[in-house]
Amino acid sequence: MTATLALLTALGPLSTDMYLPSLPVIAAFFGTGSAEAQMTLSAFLLGFAAGQFVHGPLSDHYGRRPVLLAGLGLFAAATAACALAPSIEWLTAARFVQALGASGPIVLARAVVRDLYEGPRAGRELSRMGTIMGLVPALAPALGGILQALYGWRASFAVTLGCGLALAAVVATALPETLRQRPEGPLSLARIGAEFRIVIASRLYRVYVGLAALTYAGLFSFISGSSFVLQNLYGLGEIAFGLSFGTVVIGYISGTVLAQRLVGRRGLDGTIALGTACLAAGGLVMLAFALAGVASVFAVVLPMAVYTFGVGLVMPQTAAAAMMPFPERAGAASSLLGICQMTFAALVGLYVGHVVAVSAVPLTATIAMIGVGAFALFTGSRRIRAGA
Repeated sequence: MTATLALLTALGPLSTDMYLPSLPVIAAFFGTGSAEAQMTLSAFLLGFAAGQFVHGPLSDHYGRRPVLLAGLGLFAAATAACALAPSIEWLTAARFVQALGASGPIVLARAVVRDLYEGPRAGRELSRMGTIMGLVPALAPALGGILQALYGWRASFAVTLGCGLALAAVVATALPETLRQRPEGPLSLARIGAEFRIVIASRLYRVYVGLAALTYAGLFSFISGSSFVLQNLYGLGEIAFGLSFGTVVIGYISGTVLAQRLVGRRGLDGTIALGTACLAAGGLVMLAFALAGVASVFAVVLPMAVYTFGVGLVMPQTAAAAMMPFPERAGAASSLLGICQMTFAALVGLYVGHVVAVSAVPLTATIAMIGVGAFALFTGSRRIRAGA
């Protein structure tokens, strides 16, 4: 169960990270700039946010399995369209639809965990899933670089399609239904809106959603800008970029491993506290190197590994803490969390795509400000969290 849920949550990172080494090549192939190529990333996040609007409430009403299988089917069809894209506009639109399908697995994986566990136990399960899922972004860029060098950028989407079909087969044959009680009455947009209003009315929920959104936005800033900084400005090849990206992911995996041990002793908030400190420290050190003119791959990759170590500590715990008050609305709570997280990250990614062309400073400054912001939000929300 844990491995299946982890691989489902990894479908989104796989769809993004495997083709990262190909972004400069895609821009050259279609005769566009870095901003247009980066738009395929932001379109994915916007689709991810839009898809989460319906996947969670639908699963609360109809069950986790049927909604999950529908999302995987849509993902497979759109991934095939990405592989066949004749223009950058086609690729961007297909990426948006691909994300509509990919948003289901991550929403429903979190909801399944909430169906089965609560409190620190849910946080530990999400951290364990994060450790398994972290292997995908660690390996995907390196594999994507190899595929790019051997077969071109379309090969990454072909491999992603194969992974999506394999997961659909596993879900269809092995994943049980975990929704215990379905609400009475028909599902409507008004009812979905009412569910979201109940969830967002919680001040505690808003705090944890804000932490999740800031944490992921810093990570996505690096995802959207790192290929242009490390390849175009610092001269890394596709395979070397994939390996350097893997180093960053090791930080994330290490954070999720430590979180599994810490959350039982320190609780959700104690683990998040250490994580937000790492977010701020990693971002500030990276910015300091950039302002000092240190034009080295290590000056970006190593501080970012500290940041992603913090991501591994923060993300699973904020998801568990945000959904904990809503056992009967786990799908809606998970959906709204993802919507806020992905929309904010997409907006930050659009900004990064327009400022990374000539210097690493804008990228590192963005990550530093986000890391400090997450630390400030956690510190400043002490009374809200203590009252809850």
